[in-house]
Amino acid sequence: MASSSYNVCVIGYGMAAKIFHIPFIQLVPELKLYAIVQRSPKPGDNAEKDCPAAKVFRSTEDMVKDSAVDVVVITTTPDTHYDLAKLALENQKHEYDSNGLFVLSPANCATNRRWDSDFVTLSKLIETGALGRIVEFETHYDRYRPVAPSGTWKSETIAGGGVVYDLGTHLIDQVVAVAGLPKKITGFLGTQRESNTSGYEDSCTVLLHYDGMLATVKASVVSPEVDQLRFWVRGSKGSFKKYHLDCQEDQLKEGKKPDDPGFGVEPSSHYGVLSMMNGEKPVSTVHATADYPTYREFYMQLARALAGKGDVPVKPEEASAVIMLIELARQSSASGKTLDV
Repeated sequence: MASSSYNVCVIGYGMAAKIFHIPFIQLVPELKLYAIVQRSPKPGDNAEKDCPAAKVFRSTEDMVKDSAVDVVVITTTPDTHYDLAKLALENQKHEYDSNGLFVLSPANCATNRRWDSDFVTLSKLIETGALGRIVEFETHYDRYRPVAPSGTWKSETIAGGGVVYDLGTHLIDQVVAVAGLPKKITGFLGTQRESNTSGYEDSCTVLLHYDGMLATVKASVVSPEVDQLRFWVRGSKGSFKKYHLDCQEDQLKEGKKPDDPGFGVEPSSHYGVLSMMNGEKPVSTVHATADYPTYREFYMQLARALAGKGDVPVKPEEASAVIMLIELARQSSASGKTLDV
């Protein structure tokens, strides 16, 4: 492996690859988009034309034979991740699973939404003690999508599928990042859509029980709101309430590049509200979402870790904790019981 540059191969060439990974890999000087695995190119969806400097393989089996590949990023459907990750590791590649798992010899995990600007803003309020002792932590990813999308794994029942693995991974990871493991967990997984023939679990509510704090993780597809709630965190000194999701995903879908001016910067209309006690009365003020590192920071930390100059973006034990909580949430929902962690 070269000491100054690391060759990255992205497996899959769908939205996750194009939106969440390739643009940020290309911004890190120590990383090179060396190759892409795309089985079936189509007109208007062709990695060879979009990324002419990268090699394109038609199968992962062919790719792992290339000794120049250092890092593998998996962006395919969740039911393929285990086999692809195993294949990559057996061929001495570092591997990142885009559905929330990161493997870096031998195991690690991360989610890019630790670099959501609103979550970083909230984390700073908690870390500095501005909100006091936290008693309730709500994190939401709610939308109004009463009709299931067609032609996508997000409406099919597959291994590693369902909203608790898709979106819940990010939300649970954020809670664990600031609060650690809970004592107990209660899960409610199911469907809110009127028509759901596949059995796909499109919505979830997961309660994480801590000593003195309750965290609520919620993802809904039937939420007819003008502005969707994102965070509502209450403490002994104050509360923070924010609507709207982090803007990076929408900006990327609109064609904005991560190095464009204003990328990752929220409009003031999306700022949260900070309410602090002033004597016996709360006083509310608009709290600006700070200009923090974007999703690029994940890959910058990865490059430093590969060079032996820092830690991996997320520790292995944090990865396994999130997966454990998801599995316990599923068991809780199936049994109708609150479970010990």
